[in-house]
Amino acid sequence: MPADFCLLSLDQIEAFPKARQGIRFEGETQEQIYHWIEQVLCRQQYSKQSRRARGLLRRYLAKMTGLSRAQVTRLIGRCRKSGAVQPVPYRRQRFPQRYTRADIELLAAVDEAHENLSGPATRRILEREYRQYGKWEYQRLASISVSHLYNLRQQPRYRERRLHYVKTRPTTAAIGERRPPDPQGQPDYLRVDTVHQGDQPGAKGVYHINAVDEITQWQIVAATARISEAWLEPVLVAMLRHFSFRIRRGFHSDNGSEFINQTVARLLNKLLIEQTKSRPRHSNDNGLVETKNGALIRKHLGYGYIDAAHAACNSSTARTSIPI
Repeated sequence: MPADFCLLSLDQIEAFPKARQGIRFEGETQEQIYHWIEQVLCRQQYSKQSRRARGLLRRYLAKMTGLSRAQVTRLIGRCRKSGAVQPVPYRRQRFPQRYTRADIELLAAVDEAHENLSGPATRRILEREYRQYGKWEYQRLASISVSHLYNLRQQPRYRERRLHYVKTRPTTAAIGERRPPDPQGQPDYLRVDTVHQGDQPGAKGVYHINAVDEITQWQIVAATARISEAWLEPVLVAMLRHFSFRIRRGFHSDNGSEFINQTVARLLNKLLIEQTKSRPRHSNDNGLVETKNGALIRKHLGYGYIDAAHAACNSSTARTSIPI
């Protein structure tokens, strides 16, 4: 900010904005701008000027600094009050801590003794410990709110003191019915499984999709670079078309997400094919295709790594069709 501009007279200040309509000056730093404003206000004796002159100085300061009129007014008020224009230091709002480390450890001990009751029940226990049994260490916790009680349970000190283990909750998928395949002597019930041809650092191996008809033992093997829904759907469509008979009755697989998903379910539902999946602890539900994995795929292709690039160039084409 040019230092000479703070030495202008009121007549020169009034003529300056009219002559410099397209020009705007800005300081490099906030401290430099505030120091220049302080010099102008002191040299022009802002407090002793008339109302018209004060308005002129405010417009002049706004023009030179690029600040808004409200900002300039606040800075002028700060200068008139303290005699200087200084940046207000940032102060982070810190609320006083009401509950101490000992209170958090005491809450953890209560939860451990009562096996983590609900918030209202725990608050009632804390209140009775203080009011009914006269234990002074519960004085602050006796008036705690239920919502803040849950906040204390999230504190690191509480977690260090109280370790609470929850059993894994199984998730149920509504796709497919858990039961063994029941072809009823008809050659249109498939058993399907996936065989992975290994991985290497930074590279995925090819996936083989093996589908076997239980009655005729007709088997089709397809290869795909990925087993995501977008890659698997066209491969399954091509495999179903390669069977010499129409698949109408069922499609059975294990509980892998490559088959138990909305894309495959929508495809089978469109073709009016019933989808079933294996039951837990019943290895024979999909045992037929598991034996075919070893007798055919592993026998001819082995267990070594095969790069995913060697799968189908077009993911909608089934690579191998082998009737058994």
